[in-house]
Amino acid sequence: MSSKESLPVIEIKGLWTGYDGEVVLENIDLIVQEGDFLGIIGPNGGGKTTLLYILLGLIRPWQGTVHLFEGSVKEGRNKVGYVPQVIHFDRQFPIRVRDVVRMGRMGRRGIFSRLSGGDEQQVEIAMEQTDIVGIGDELFGNLSGGQRQRVLLARALAVEPHLLLLDEPTSHIDPRIQGELYALLASLRSSITVVLVTHDIGVVSSHVKSVACVNRTVHYHGESEMPERILEETYGCPIDLIAHGVPHRVFPEHKHE
Repeated sequence: MSSKESLPVIEIKGLWTGYDGEVVLENIDLIVQEGDFLGIIGPNGGGKTTLLYILLGLIRPWQGTVHLFEGSVKEGRNKVGYVPQVIHFDRQFPIRVRDVVRMGRMGRRGIFSRLSGGDEQQVEIAMEQTDIVGIGDELFGNLSGGQRQRVLLARALAVEPHLLLLDEPTSHIDPRIQGELYALLASLRSSITVVLVTHDIGVVSSHVKSVACVNRTVHYHGESEMPERILEETYGCPIDLIAHGVPHRVFPEHKHE
């Protein structure tokens, strides 16, 4: 699809929001085009996860407009898949991997609806995409961190999303599994727009197509090659980038004002 034909999957203008009267995001303007792989970076507490919650309809804007697929968040929500940073669950709860993935279809039909043959087929497709077919009958609580993240990604893909939102999906898994997950996300980009929240600037420089630096407001939105000045403005301190095979972030000694 040419750039002329691409549509804005996300369009945010003049967004203000927060919690308990305290501003978390202010005057946010952000447009994400179809087919993008956007990395959102910024410090803890800067509003990255809050921005995802806005797109999921879990938080309402105080001011400004938010559109998904040129419509309202409510209208576009059923086209969105979501992989959370951390899920809290009872490891002893006897739920199988395949049933976790099925939850993605239940979200489209209603929690008490019976899944159709087409739904079950889409569950299998999502499991194939994430290479978890072989563990479909395993208990979710017995899986490793990397396996659980693949299952949660499969659950999001079972939605058949046009937009995939991921909040720090590799924060608790080892580097090898991280690389496999990012490669999988890159392969999905031809059919799904991906928005990834991450603390790893190396991921931004190595995998994503564009980047947004968020700390209360958007300090930068554009290509993944960012000027050092923008990073320092976003994080509020000097940052050095070092690469030893895989780029990563280092904070030099500094004092906060």
